[in-house]
Amino acid sequence: MADGVWSVSELTVYLKRLIEADPLLQQVQVRGEISNFRRHSSGHLYFSLKDDKSLLGAVCFRGQASSLNFDPQEGQQVVAYGSLSLYEPQGKYQLMVVHMRPDGLGELHQRFEALKARLLAEGLFAAERKRPLPRFPRVIALCTSPTGAAIRDMINILSRRYPLARVVLVPTLVQGDAAPASIVNSLQQVGRRGEADVVIVGRGGGSLEDLWAFNEEVVARAVFACPLPVVSAVGHETDITICDLVADLRAPTPSAAAELVVPDQIQLQNHLRALGQRSRTGLQSLARRQHLRLARLEQNPVLARPESLLAPWLQRVDVAAERGADSLRLRLERSGHQLQRLAAGLTAMDPREVLGRGYALVQRTRDGALVTKVAAAPPGEALTVAVSDGSLAVRVAGGNPQESLF
Repeated sequence: MADGVWSVSELTVYLKRLIEADPLLQQVQVRGEISNFRRHSSGHLYFSLKDDKSLLGAVCFRGQASSLNFDPQEGQQVVAYGSLSLYEPQGKYQLMVVHMRPDGLGELHQRFEALKARLLAEGLFAAERKRPLPRFPRVIALCTSPTGAAIRDMINILSRRYPLARVVLVPTLVQGDAAPASIVNSLQQVGRRGEADVVIVGRGGGSLEDLWAFNEEVVARAVFACPLPVVSAVGHETDITICDLVADLRAPTPSAAAELVVPDQIQLQNHLRALGQRSRTGLQSLARRQHLRLARLEQNPVLARPESLLAPWLQRVDVAAERGADSLRLRLERSGHQLQRLAAGLTAMDPREVLGRGYALVQRTRDGALVTKVAAAPPGEALTVAVSDGSLAVRVAGGNPQESLF
């Protein structure tokens, strides 16, 4: 400063030192609406914070911007933390932002934690109830917005990795007041149809408010009640929603969800080729072992001359046959002699033989009863007397019965 006259640069540097020397201005929180938002290729964020009366320039450098848990958007209400400084080339003061959150995050966070604690106590997050995903799904349902990058990315990945699966899009609102009901309706619709093997529900990144539909209790219970395995793919990897906690599997992004639900056809083809090679190698090895075993068996004397193994048994069969024939002849001879004796006995007992020796067989003519006693043939009784060459008809005479009989 010469003669009490400041140059622009001197005044700017002085003001900069004053601002940065004030401890109150080095740790400030400013609430305002994002305006003139610009994301530079370097990763730095340039924007303004405004209210109904004033406008404040702000910058968030790449290191701090990468740690934000939401995507700042034009017109979004936020609370920014940082220090005030002065940008010398333009001579304007600005907020150097080190952290930023959507305005109202505290209230939403409290709601999130309260619902999380209640559903946890009910067992909706229990690991033992989570279902495994089908290894080779035939039909995959996508409950998401039909527009935007998320659906395009998922369809591209699914068709590239596993074109055998059929993809069914269920158009769903994923942001706004009507989004929770739309998500619930889509999940119920997929469950009623029963054609899908797995369902992906989610959307691309956004602010906490944008993703809040997936933190509603009705959505959590719809995911829990869905009869199909549910994969939740909401926002970016750093975004955690109630839907993620209830789902059978949480994917960090929609693209990752598409990769998780289907196998990679290239890996499958390589695996099948490896299995085929292993099978061929195994069969060739088995064939070689069997060939060596057969060669050893061919050298066995028993197999070279099998008759030597059978000869003793053939001789035993001949000896057994001869013994059996001799035993049979002996039994037949004994049986013949026994039959002769029985025939002789029967011949001796033949009544005709007795009659040939002078005996007679007397029967009453009226009833054919044998007469063995005198009393059985009273006088006048008609009798038939059988002799060796025929029979005689006689009648008992009167008088002494005994005398008449003799």
